[in-house]
Amino acid sequence: MTLPAQTIAELARHLDACASQARDTVKITDAHPEMDWDDAYAIQDHMRRQQLQRGARLVGYKAGLTSHAKMRQMGVETPVFGYLLDSFVVADGGTCETAELIHPKVEPEIAFVTKAELKGPGCHIAAVLAATDFVIPGIEVIDSRYRDFKFDLKSVIADNTSAARFVIGGQPMAVRSLDLRTVGVVLEKNGEPMAFGAGAAVLGHPAAAIAALANHLAARGESIPAGSLILSGGITEAVAVQAGDCVSLRVQGMGATGMRFV
Repeated sequence: MTLPAQTIAELARHLDACASQARDTVKITDAHPEMDWDDAYAIQDHMRRQQLQRGARLVGYKAGLTSHAKMRQMGVETPVFGYLLDSFVVADGGTCETAELIHPKVEPEIAFVTKAELKGPGCHIAAVLAATDFVIPGIEVIDSRYRDFKFDLKSVIADNTSAARFVIGGQPMAVRSLDLRTVGVVLEKNGEPMAFGAGAAVLGHPAAAIAALANHLAARGESIPAGSLILSGGITEAVAVQAGDCVSLRVQGMGATGMRFV
């Protein structure tokens, strides 16, 4: 780490305020070009502690930039990881308030719910599948706090990987009944298909993203608890949304979920 603890705390408070007040900012590495990867995750961790101290509840984790399409869109090559709070949850078929967001986009995901703890290092796809209670369709709403979605990877890690809202729904399915590599998805906006993909777009297998998360957490002295919800990463490029839009995700053999933006 290169940044002093006071600076990490200040940057965490700044990004937390931007999220809660729906205001944007320039990327934080503009003022702190010396920031390293450990600093970025330290800022994210500090922001999480702040939010939990205010009464938020941790419900799970997310992997980001795991699909080749998303990596191309953002110009990066390395997956990133963040956390999910209960305040991010949108009910299946419910509404998402655009006034609470800056420039939202949606992406289709396969969500995992664990029935056993997952620990690294050395976590792999088979271990993830064995620890999975079920998988279910999910839509993540990403909303980078950085102006015009212009950021570098360290800045987006500090910003909790642009996490904002998510919805899950459809039919929970046991992983033994599916080949998650070949499961097809269709993301629709206002009834029009906007993006198509298959599970293999996420690191070759969505469970690989969960394993990578477990190994990442292990290096930080953490694990994925039983009962966690994990968004495995966008299968397609993100789609911009605004008030009045309705989005839905259909996943082969797993039904559909969706939300309205108001």
